[in-house]
Amino acid sequence: MKKCIFFLSAFLIFTGVKSQEEQTIRVLTFNILHGATTKGDFDLDKIASVIKQTNPDVVALQEVDFKTRRARGYDLATELGWRTKMAPLFGKAMDYDCGGYGEGVLSKYPIISSKNVLLPHSPKNEPRAALEITIELPSGDTICFIGTHLDHLANSVDRITQTQKINRVFSENKYPTILAGDLNATPESEAIGILESVWTDVYQTEAPFTFPSDKPNRKIDYILYKPASKWKVIETKIICDSIASDHCAHFAILKLQK
Repeated sequence: MKKCIFFLSAFLIFTGVKSQEEQTIRVLTFNILHGATTKGDFDLDKIASVIKQTNPDVVALQEVDFKTRRARGYDLATELGWRTKMAPLFGKAMDYDCGGYGEGVLSKYPIISSKNVLLPHSPKNEPRAALEITIELPSGDTICFIGTHLDHLANSVDRITQTQKINRVFSENKYPTILAGDLNATPESEAIGILESVWTDVYQTEAPFTFPSDKPNRKIDYILYKPASKWKVIETKIICDSIASDHCAHFAILKLQK
């Protein structure tokens, strides 16, 4: 009888731990400098090694080329997906250099659906996009994950209209949602204030800097979530590799709350 009780207790402990693991998601956002690295040597294995460091479940990639001459004809999302054993998806923001340029998303879990939302921009400025996937976690829960890259210019007009559209399009999502990317805005900016009217940053206190990767002096890369009641932040980390990219990678583990 005692042996049965022991095995039952061990089983309950194991299943409890397993259940908690299934409800967590490991998130990474990384601006990959269109595959070039800061040495300009186009080392996709170097970029993949940064991604693999944290064993992420989902990754938001920015500055992603699709079969451009600059990227030697490679589909960068697919190449990095192959190197990390994750499912890749590319969302085009604009035509560029005989190919495309925009966002990439990698997922360890099945992608149920996706949509690429073009963001507003001034006529002569670079187009931007927000790429969303809906995925199913091992727990059976469904969530949405969005990768984006906002305008980089000193003038914040485009960033403000882009954040307004992100809020408008995604604020009514049916499922708990994570938004990640290079937002090209510091925490006190108007653009981030607009986002934080809907989204919650994984850092609730002063956040580490993410750019430039050799000597970070400002935070412009983010992981945010909504609704606040549905997520608990378990861990955060900034990974700075001054060769892989001019941006540090931003990592977080979030737990979905029942």
